[in-house]
Amino acid sequence: MAASLVRKSLLPVVAVAATAFALTGCTSPSGASSGSGNVKGSTVTIYGADTGTEATELEASWATWAKQEGITIKYTGDKNFTANIATKIQGNALPDIAMFPQPGLLSSAVATGKVAQVDSATESSVKKNFSTDWIGYVTVNGKMYGTPLDASVKGFVWYSPSQFSQWGVQVPKTYADLLSLTQTIEQKTGKPPWCAGFNSGDASGWPGADQLAEMVLADAGASTYDGWVKGTVKFTDPKIDDAFTQLGKILKDPKYVNAGFGAVPSINSTAFGDVAIPLANGTCAMTNQATFLEASFSTTKTASGAVPKVGPNGDIWAFPLPGPSAGQSAVTGGGDFAAAFNSNAATQKVMEYLSSADWANSLITVKNASFISANKGVDSSKETDPLLKSAIETLQNSSTTFRFGADDAMPNVVETAFWTGMVDWVNGTSQADVEKQIQASWPSK
Repeated sequence: MAASLVRKSLLPVVAVAATAFALTGCTSPSGASSGSGNVKGSTVTIYGADTGTEATELEASWATWAKQEGITIKYTGDKNFTANIATKIQGNALPDIAMFPQPGLLSSAVATGKVAQVDSATESSVKKNFSTDWIGYVTVNGKMYGTPLDASVKGFVWYSPSQFSQWGVQVPKTYADLLSLTQTIEQKTGKPPWCAGFNSGDASGWPGADQLAEMVLADAGASTYDGWVKGTVKFTDPKIDDAFTQLGKILKDPKYVNAGFGAVPSINSTAFGDVAIPLANGTCAMTNQATFLEASFSTTKTASGAVPKVGPNGDIWAFPLPGPSAGQSAVTGGGDFAAAFNSNAATQKVMEYLSSADWANSLITVKNASFISANKGVDSSKETDPLLKSAIETLQNSSTTFRFGADDAMPNVVETAFWTGMVDWVNGTSQADVEKQIQASWPSK
């Protein structure tokens, strides 16, 4: 969704916010009481990062329920949420509920002792509606402090169904199949099949970091991925190096990139959203980008001059990046988490609702909204956008392993070095040197 782009811009101040949190430790609030009881006439404040259209969509998602319950929900959106939530915690100027755009930020808030544990009703609802992966993000030392909300999915390979039909090729089931498909398209067309763009101003390189994270999760597995994020598995580890090599089989091969833009180094001068242009007009056969790339097609044209239709039988469609084995999906992405700063009955009632399938279904059916959720109770048939429907089904699939993007979860200094390293790698710095360069940025423990 569009918020994914906004939240990417929030990341550089996470380390600052976490440091501020660390200064405010205190005794944890007592366990939350039940959200039952008379809550009519109560007001619950929610503070989050979403502003503008997305804030309006959030408010619409709970409006009917709040009216029925007699609760007034006052939402405040703040583009500087990541820094300002730390200030609010330090000054005890706390909302009833905050919507955290990263699990690490939530964990830092929990460490201050000012986040209330969820009550038993919310805990049961979270356990019912979310996978173990998602439950882990709201659990600290065996205690639950929040609920997952919306989600986003990265690692989609975008393509043209009509071109695939023309070339007589199929959507690949494994990464080996994807490499074979790449070779086949190159041989049939005599042109690079892939386009890629790492340019994003001061944050240039993050698309490459995302793609390496996808490869590590798929290629090396969740255990290695988790260790890599924590710093116990180094960038120089053979498993990380192998994932780098696998990614390079596409991104570093001049036969395969950069369709519509130039040679391999042009990846760094190409804005990440601009890959939609050659994909739409048929110059590029495939690109790896998150679900939010869909928005870029509204300003592009097909070879015939029409705005491309996104769908299984449309001009453009996408499939999840395949892993080593068929039938298994390992996807990275993002999402928000709600946590409460008190145990008031009305606050806990709202928390329980936000963890429910009822709210998740209400969220995805807000008119023109692009929110999705990993809530297992979501009825994907209610999602009218075929891409978002596909993303929901991927998140709900029991064979899907989900993790937040690795760079988002690493310390800020490492994240920055990671992005820079991906740019250097594309520009020709050896893989081994890039791995050492990023690893050297890890703070001493």
